[in-house]
Amino acid sequence: MPATPARTRRRSGASDAVERPAWYTHRLNRAGSYRVAHAVAGLLPRPVRLRAAALAARVLTPWFGAERAVVRANVARIAADSTPRAQAALVRAVFRNFAICFADLLSTNREREVATLLARVEGEEQLGASSGRRRGLIVLTAHLGNWELAGRLLAQRAGRPTHVVVAAEADPQVERMLRGAASPVHFVVRDEPTAGLPLVAALRRDEVVALQGDRGLGNRGDVSVPFFGAPASFPLGPFVLARASGASVVPAFCIMQPDHRYAIELGRSMHVGVDGERAALAHWVSVLESMVRRHPDQWFTFFDPWSQLRAG
Repeated sequence: MPATPARTRRRSGASDAVERPAWYTHRLNRAGSYRVAHAVAGLLPRPVRLRAAALAARVLTPWFGAERAVVRANVARIAADSTPRAQAALVRAVFRNFAICFADLLSTNREREVATLLARVEGEEQLGASSGRRRGLIVLTAHLGNWELAGRLLAQRAGRPTHVVVAAEADPQVERMLRGAASPVHFVVRDEPTAGLPLVAALRRDEVVALQGDRGLGNRGDVSVPFFGAPASFPLGPFVLARASGASVVPAFCIMQPDHRYAIELGRSMHVGVDGERAALAHWVSVLESMVRRHPDQWFTFFDPWSQLRAG
């Protein structure tokens, strides 16, 4: 689970090399921990598994003082009108809900169970937004709710090949455990130098590409946009890709409901015209801010999205 940029690394071999964040990796982000969690998740029925995940969050959260401090500061900004007691409850809920969503992600290979996790899809007509133009579809999501599960659920609904862009895990064994099994989506590692080429080709075949758009990458493709009253850094890349390919962009979120099932919420599709990338990004950030305000206990961003801009 990426949390906060603890240090930077410099790309070599270019005169204009830039500092890029090396995302902090916590002590449990290891293959051994994932094997234990996967084994437990496979043995327990879902109601018991979710209760176990909530209990694990309560026990393990004190281990993560730095992450807890960051979440506390983020909650204070996005829920500024709440009382300190309510904000403290939100911080606990963030860790609890993250554990529950992660437990569900570990069990997504149980196809008969995955089908029961989806409660509804709002705005499903947006999945066909590009069907007449046949330019592909970019689904833009964030670290809100169960974003990795969303890609797999949407792939089943879209009926088109779906490519999910991910950051490489620090531990290759973790990468294989999370994304090495058979899946309805094709994972594309973002750090590969030529990652953008197959994405453009996929979109021109009228396929679906899913990306995250709430975390600046620490390079010159980041743009400052007001977010909860202060400038934060966001990637312009998804909208550059949309303009280059002619694909529509659809905001998408997979939100856990009170009954612990999921609702996928799709926003209105956007077409990015010439020089329209920054306007489209600003609209996306306004949609993201609205969704985070509605679901602050499911915003699983364990780093300060405003600090990267200040540091840069």
